[in-house]
Amino acid sequence: MSDASDLRAKTVDELKTQLTDLRRESFNLRFQKASGQLDNTARMRLVRRDIARIRTLLVEKTGDTARARRARQQAARAQARAAG
Repeated sequence: MSDASDLRAKTVDELKTQLTDLRRESFNLRFQKASGQLDNTARMRLVRRDIARIRTLLVEKTGDTARARRARQQAARAQARAAG
């Protein structure tokens, strides 16, 4: 489990790398659970929470929220319609 203060000290690139690793681990844990090979079911919860913790920090550091992404996409579509 990652401590929030440790994660805050990391750069955005380091957080993205760790997020990728945790997503891969989450996939592997789900696969193990489906095949009946998962021994430590609590690990799934910890990984899921670490993913949420990192995503929260990435939003704080980059300001890239779902609302901001949607606004950029709508602006790009409006600009494309106006140009074409």
